[in-house]
Amino acid sequence: MKKANFITALLWLLALALAVWALRDINFQAAWEQMARLSVGQYCLWLILNILVCVISTLRWQLLIAALSSSVTLGRLLIIRLAGQTISFVTPGPQFGGEPLQIYWLYRRCALPLHKAISSLGLDRCFELWVNFSVLLIGAIFLLSTPSMAFAQWGQIALLLLVITLAMPVAFFYVLYAPQKLINNIRGIASRWLKHPKLIADTDSWQQLEWDLTNLFSQHRGTLVKALVVSILVWGLILAELYFLLHLLGVGVSAQQFVLIAVAIRLAMLLPLPGGIGTIEAALLWCFQMLDLPIGEAFALIALMRLRDIAILLAGFVSLRAVKSLSP
Repeated sequence: MKKANFITALLWLLALALAVWALRDINFQAAWEQMARLSVGQYCLWLILNILVCVISTLRWQLLIAALSSSVTLGRLLIIRLAGQTISFVTPGPQFGGEPLQIYWLYRRCALPLHKAISSLGLDRCFELWVNFSVLLIGAIFLLSTPSMAFAQWGQIALLLLVITLAMPVAFFYVLYAPQKLINNIRGIASRWLKHPKLIADTDSWQQLEWDLTNLFSQHRGTLVKALVVSILVWGLILAELYFLLHLLGVGVSAQQFVLIAVAIRLAMLLPLPGGIGTIEAALLWCFQMLDLPIGEAFALIALMRLRDIAILLAGFVSLRAVKSLSP
């Protein structure tokens, strides 16, 4: 067994073990009864919220591709995004994993030049991650200033998030003024899979990548601002979905309690376990116990969140089949 496969299998076992431990006292009947009380209309509204998150996230990617003087339809990008997210879900850490395939599909299935595929996806992920860390930083600072939430080391967490949040724009401007160094690093990282005969990058592609980055920052700053606004909107929808689920389950929370639950979930997703399995369950149960909220509702919330993940995975598997039929 290859080392990477062994590590992936080990992390999956660890994630499942953690999930079993966190849910050892779950009352499946009570959780099912909670979910069964929701109406079809409520499930439909929940579905619409999640569709909006996927579509608007993909719209940011489309904006960046358009700024690179290329065009890919929103439908094609949505299929590629869902397919890539499915790969990311089953690999260690939910944040990365499917990006090389997304670049490959853009290049082969959408006839997008390789340098534009790399630039657009790289910028899309940068916007997503920077806004994620920024929102988490705001949440951690908010909790740090709340005396009733002093049961966690929010100061240390906020400091770490601050370092990451400041480091990313610094790296951004570094890329603006020295793109060639970044490109050399990308070439080193990507050298293994770029040697594939179906994905050959010649010297001109790397030179074009440098030109794309320079041109984007100098001529399309308005598009970058729009991409930032879209990223903030996506986060607003993510928070709205969490609040909506808590409301459906009849869990009344204060602003401080809601921020704690949201921050705990997102921090748990950053841990290197596939799909946040086990970590999200443990984080939610910890939050509900610390806030003295009904544990039964925590189990129902976990069940709903995993039901959403299953639905997204199914859509992703369908997209994996659909992406093969895409023609340039």
